[in-house]
Amino acid sequence: MAEKKDVMEQQGTLDMDRPGDKLRRGREALGLTLQEVATRTRVPIRQLEVLERNEFSALPGIPYAVGFARAYARAIDMDETVIAQDVRRELGSDSHSARYETFEPADPARVPPRALAWTAAVIALVLAAAYGIWRTQMFTPPVEEPAAEVAANAPAGQPARASAAPQRPAPAEGPVVLTATDAVWLRIYDQAGERLYEKQMAKGESFTVPANANNPMILTGRPDALAVTVGGRPVPALGTAERTIADFPISAAALLARPPAPAPVPATPASSPQPGSPPAAR
Repeated sequence: MAEKKDVMEQQGTLDMDRPGDKLRRGREALGLTLQEVATRTRVPIRQLEVLERNEFSALPGIPYAVGFARAYARAIDMDETVIAQDVRRELGSDSHSARYETFEPADPARVPPRALAWTAAVIALVLAAAYGIWRTQMFTPPVEEPAAEVAANAPAGQPARASAAPQRPAPAEGPVVLTATDAVWLRIYDQAGERLYEKQMAKGESFTVPANANNPMILTGRPDALAVTVGGRPVPALGTAERTIADFPISAAALLARPPAPAPVPATPASSPQPGSPPAAR
């Protein structure tokens, strides 16, 4: 009987040295309840009870068992490293401790709630989308760029008529002046997108493009309502119809490099019947 009693006492001593028993004794020594430990660690009470019963295999996996045990140990001021080693030993994973250490979950007390994380992600997506829309509206013209102006060809079957006498060339440099021939809205901006001028101009108003502007360009829906001069001499109109133009260069060099406007082709008069010719059949 004495021998059996010694064996039972030895078994009880061994049980008291298991990690779950150490955690329970540490908690009781501090006078804490499982609910208080759960509040500190954010580990569910049922998982803490599993730890105290040393039923580590009932947890989702070794990483969770070790992670929950570490959080429990920190909450009651115990050596979390020793507890983690004891748990691994209980699970027979000493040979793989280094591998599992990497995958241990973070301290639940430091992990933000899932709802907060999702809310932050949604807000970030909304802000990114709003920024993209703002940037598109700010730097992309809201209209189609005009197609390149194509000189009118002579009618098929007829030789091209001689072009009008060339005008005197405009000076190589000089101020660029835009004069409204009708009410017209326009915006002038430079290569960096900085606005130099924006206004609903009345008929007869003028604007001189700053000489130091870096590659000035224009956006307007009425290019036909603007007369343009370089150094006091007129240059071809920016457009001949009510068609929006955007990113259209209006520096002196760019305007002077444009081809002259094609001369209008007069309509061919209808042929009249020759005297003495028979009348058309009715």
